[in-house]
Amino acid sequence: MEVPAGLSAGKESSALPAAAALPNESQPTPATPVQITVLKAQDLKTIKSDVSVTLVRAEYNGAILGDSSKTDVLPDGTANYNFMTSFECSPDGPNPLDDIAQKPVLLTVIEVLQRQQRQKEKTVPLGQAVVDLLPLLQGQCSFKVSAPLYAVPTSPLESLHPEAKGGLEVTVCTKVPLLSAAQLSNGNLLSVTLEAAYSVPEAFAATGPLQNYMACLQVPAAGEKEFPLLFKNGILKLAGEKEPLPRPKKWPLANIMAPGALSIPNSFIVGGPYEDEDGELNKREDREFRIQAESTKRIVWDMERRCYLDPAAVVILQKRIAECRYWPVEVCRMPVAPSSKGKTSKADKGDEDKQIFFHGVAYVNMVPLLCPGVKQIRGAFRVFTYQDSEVFKKTKCQHSVFRDLRTQLNLTKEGSWTPGISTPLSRAVPSKTQKEDKEKITKDKDSNRRMSNAPKIQLSDATVEAENVTYLSLDGQQYVEAGTFLVMEIKLDKALVPKRLREELTRRVKQMIPPRPPLPPRTAGAKKAVEDYHNHVTSIAVAILSEYHELFGKRLPDQGAIDHQTLEEQKRQLNFELNSSGKYFAFKEQLKYAVVKIVREKYLKTTAFETQEQFQAFLSELYVYLVDQMHIALNQLLSEEAASPAPLSQTTEEQLWLFAREAEVNKDYKLASLYHQQRVAQDQRNIQYWLDYGAFCLLLEETTKAQECFRQALSLEPHHIQSLLLCGIVAVMLQHYEEAEIFFEDACCLEPSSIVAWTLSGLFYELQNNNIQAEMAFREAKKLLQAQLAKERSIPEAAEGEEGKKHISAGCVRSSSPGPEECLPDRVPDGSADKLPEVVEPALLCVAPEEEATAPEAALKAPSPVSGLSQPPCTIFMKAVEFLMKVNAVQFVHRALAHELLSLQGGPSCAYYLALAQTYLLKEDLSKCEECLCEAIRIDYMNPNVWAQKGHLCYLKRDFGKARECYEQTISFVEDAADMHFVYLRLGSIYLEEKEYGRAKQTYLLACKNSASCLTWLGVGIACYRLEEMVEAENALSEANALSNTNAEVWGYLALICLQGGRQLEAEQCYKYTIKLGLRNDALLREIRAAQQRLGFGNPAL
Repeated sequence: MEVPAGLSAGKESSALPAAAALPNESQPTPATPVQITVLKAQDLKTIKSDVSVTLVRAEYNGAILGDSSKTDVLPDGTANYNFMTSFECSPDGPNPLDDIAQKPVLLTVIEVLQRQQRQKEKTVPLGQAVVDLLPLLQGQCSFKVSAPLYAVPTSPLESLHPEAKGGLEVTVCTKVPLLSAAQLSNGNLLSVTLEAAYSVPEAFAATGPLQNYMACLQVPAAGEKEFPLLFKNGILKLAGEKEPLPRPKKWPLANIMAPGALSIPNSFIVGGPYEDEDGELNKREDREFRIQAESTKRIVWDMERRCYLDPAAVVILQKRIAECRYWPVEVCRMPVAPSSKGKTSKADKGDEDKQIFFHGVAYVNMVPLLCPGVKQIRGAFRVFTYQDSEVFKKTKCQHSVFRDLRTQLNLTKEGSWTPGISTPLSRAVPSKTQKEDKEKITKDKDSNRRMSNAPKIQLSDATVEAENVTYLSLDGQQYVEAGTFLVMEIKLDKALVPKRLREELTRRVKQMIPPRPPLPPRTAGAKKAVEDYHNHVTSIAVAILSEYHELFGKRLPDQGAIDHQTLEEQKRQLNFELNSSGKYFAFKEQLKYAVVKIVREKYLKTTAFETQEQFQAFLSELYVYLVDQMHIALNQLLSEEAASPAPLSQTTEEQLWLFAREAEVNKDYKLASLYHQQRVAQDQRNIQYWLDYGAFCLLLEETTKAQECFRQALSLEPHHIQSLLLCGIVAVMLQHYEEAEIFFEDACCLEPSSIVAWTLSGLFYELQNNNIQAEMAFREAKKLLQAQLAKERSIPEAAEGEEGKKHISAGCVRSSSPGPEECLPDRVPDGSADKLPEVVEPALLCVAPEEEATAPEAALKAPSPVSGLSQPPCTIFMKAVEFLMKVNAVQFVHRALAHELLSLQGGPSCAYYLALAQTYLLKEDLSKCEECLCEAIRIDYMNPNVWAQKGHLCYLKRDFGKARECYEQTISFVEDAADMHFVYLRLGSIYLEEKEYGRAKQTYLLACKNSASCLTWLGVGIACYRLEEMVEAENALSEANALSNTNAEVWGYLALICLQGGRQLEAEQCYKYTIKLGLRNDALLREIRAAQQRLGFGNPAL
C-alpha cells in the first residue's frame, strides 16, 4: 500500500504559532505519550465477502505509527488485532496540543492477498476509520470508541454509499492528563466551520483548468503571532438541489482514501432559521434571496478547523474582539496545474510566483462572543472586494493573510499533507511548460471577461515592496456584483463570558420572601365605625353609672322606685360633679373621635361644606342618626372586646435610605426630603444621616441648606475627613474661598494618606491659579496611589484574582448611587460665575490653553486600544470622581474629568466615559450621554454598570424596547451592577407594561431579595394579581403596605383583591385610603370603580 507523505514535524511546527503553548519557555513541558490500542474490527465481510487476512495501519500527523500483525478474519467478519502503538504529545514538540485538537488518528484496514508462486505479497486497502482525540483536551485520560469503518473504492469510478459498513474498537489513553487544572478551567477550544459560499460570480465555471477555492482567517494567539485557519479545496457545485440538512462536517484532511472517513463523528451542520442567525442577510426580506442562492451555483467546503487556546490566548482573544469587532475572512481562487513527474524542484521554484485571483473578504462581527453565555455565532456574511485600506479601517489588519501563507499555498508541493493546507495526492507538481500554458489559458479566459488588466496579488518575495499599496481587484469586485456571501460558524467550547445558571436564579428566588409574623388586621369601614361608636357609648354609660354609685350608692330593686324630685336632684349633683372634675369633657372627647369616624366612613365627608345651609342640614341628619345609634347601644346587653392595637412599624435606617433614593429616581423630591428628615429625626447625632441629607440638598441646588447639613455633621465630629471635604466643596460653590482653603488644608493635615483629600485640594488650588500647590497636591496623591497599587499587587495571587480584579474593573466609578438619573435636577448648580468656567464641556476645564479647544473632541473621538478585559489602573482623578458623584458635586466632577482626559496615555477609559455620561445625564443632554455610553461599551463590553446606565438612558427616552435589552444584558452578567435595585425595578415595570407578568414577578422578587421596599413588593403584588394568584398578591401587597402605608397604588390593588374576595369591610377601607391618598393612576381607579359597580359593594357611597 502506498503511504502518502506528509510534512516533516519540524516544518509544520514552525509554520504554526504556539497558540496552545503555555508562556513558560524556561522549563519546557515533558512529552506525554498517547497510546492507541486497536482491539478488533467488526463486520469486515460486509465490505468484502471473501476477505480472509488483514492488518491495520495507524497514522498520525503524516507519520506512520506502525502496522499490526496479520490477522485472520473470522467467519462473522471479526478480526482481533490487539495492536498497540503510541506517539508523543508535547507543547514544544512535533505533536502540540493544537494538533491534538484538529488532527485525528487515521486507521487503515489492509487486506493481505494470498501470495502466488514467485510473487511478492500484495496488499490492498480495504477500509479506513478516524479517531477524534478531542476528549483528551476535555479532561479525559482514556476513552474507548467504536470508530466507523468506511470502504475504500477499488477504482476512481466506483461510487460508494457514505454509510459505514464496519467498525474498529479503539482505546486511547495517556498516563497523565494533557492539560493541567488551570489549562482545563481557563483554556478554551475554538472551532471554525466554513460551510459554503453562495451566489458566486458567473466567472466560476466547472469546465476548464482545475481551480482551488480557498478561505482563511487568523485567530489571535499568545504574543504577537497569529494562528491561520486555512480552508482549501472548496467544491464548485452547479445549480441543483440544496445541500441536505443535517450533513456531517468534514476533516481538513487530504490523504484519506475512503470518502466516508472525511466526516467528523457526531459533528453535523444542522442549519436553522435565517432570522436566528448572527450575521447578515438574516432579515425577512432576505429570505427569498437566500433560498434561491442555496440552490444555484455555489462553493461547498463543509469543513471544520479547530484550535486550542491556552489561558493567555483566551485573554488575547477577548481583547482583540473588544478592540476590533470585525474579523476578516479572506477568500480567493488559485489555479492548480496538473502533475508533472521528474520536475519537482523546478516547480518548487516556480511556485513562488503563484498568483491568486478573485480576492475577496468577508467581515465577521465577533462581538456576540463577548455576551454572557454565548458560545457560538453562525450566519451569512457578505463578501466584498479585498482592499487593504478598507480592511485596515475595519479590522486593523495591515495586509492579506495569504501573503503570510505564500509558502504554504504551494498546492502541489510534496510533503503537504498538513490537514487544511494539503491537497489530494492526485495533484502533483506542474512543469514549467504546463504552468505557462495554464497561465496563458487563464489569461485568455480573463480577457474575454474584460479582466486581463486586473492586478493580481503576487505571492513572491517582491510583495514586501508593495505591502502598503492599495489593491483593488476587478475580479474581486464580481463578488459584490453577484451578492456572494459565506455561511460559517465560529464556536467555543466554553463561553468567554460566563452566565449565571437558571438553577441558581431559581434557588435564590425561593429564598427571597422571608417568614414574618402576620400583622393584626387594621380595618375600619362604615360598619366598624358604627360599632366603635356603640362601644364608646356603652363605655361612657358604664363610667357614668360608676360615678352615680359612688355619689349615691347602689339601690337594690326591693327598695322601690325613686321619686321624680329626688331623681332630678341626683341628676343635678351628678352633672355638677362631672363638670367640676373634668370627667364630662373627657367623656365628650372620647365620644368625639367615634363621631368623626362615622362622618368619614359612613358619610364620606372629609372636606369643608360649601354653604352654611348644607352644613346645618348635615348636622340635623347626623344628630338624628347618632341618637338612634345611642339608644341601640344602651339597649345592648353585651359588648365586644375591642381589638388590640396594631404594633407600630419601626422602619430601619437602611430602609429609609433606600426609600429616599427611590423617590429621588422617580423625581419625587418632596417625598425623598421627608425620608431624609425621618432619618435625621431618628438619630440626630449620626454623621452619615446629615451628610446624606446634605448631598440630597446639593442635588436640589439648595447649597445653603447643604452647607448647614455638612456643618452640623462636622460639629458632631470635628476630625471627620468627609465632612471637612464637603464643607470645602460647598464653600467653593458659595465663593467662600478662604473658608474652603481651611477645610481642604485641615483635611489633608488630619488624614495625610487620603488620596481624595489631596486630589480635591489640588483641584481647589488650581481654581485659585495656585499652580505650585496644585502640582504638589496632585503629586502627593499620585504617590499615595502608587503605594496603594503596589500593596495590592503584593497580595497573594488567589486573593488578587478575586478582589483586585473587581477593584480594577469596577472600583473607579462604580459608586453606590442607584443610577444616573437619581441625581437629575432640572438644571445643574451654577456655582461661581466668575471663578468657575461653564460646565457644558468638562474638557474645557483643563489648564493648558492650547488643549482647551481640542479636549472636548478628543473626549468623544480619541480611540482607545485598551479593552475592557484589561482595565487601566484607577487614577487619582477617577477616585475623586467616585467620591464626588456620590455627593452630587457636579462642578468638581467636571474638573476631575478634564484632568483624567489629559492624564491618560492610551485614550479615555471606560470609567471616564461612564462618569462623563452621568454628568451629561444630569444636564439632560441625552444625545451626548448616549455617545459616551457607546464609547464605554466599545472599551469594556462586559461592564454591567455601562449597560445599566444605558438602560436608564433608554428608559428616560421612553425607548422601552432598547431599555429592556440593556437591562436584560445587565442581569445576565455574573457580576452585578452597582444599581441593580433600580435595574430590577425598571425592568419589572417594562415587563408589566408589556403584560409579561411571569417575568415581572421574578424580576421584582430579585429586587426584593437584597433591598426590599414598598415599590418592589408592589411590583410583585401587581404581577401576582394579574396572574390571578390572589393569595400571593395579597401577601406581597401587605408587605408593601407594612413598609409604607402612604402609597395609594398599594391601597388600590388591595381594594381590588378584597373586592374579588367578597370582603366588603376591607374593600371599603382600602378604597377610602386610595381616594384619600390621591391615586394618580386613572386606569387603576377606573378598574376599581368598575369592580365596585359589578359587585355592588366596596364604595360606601353606593
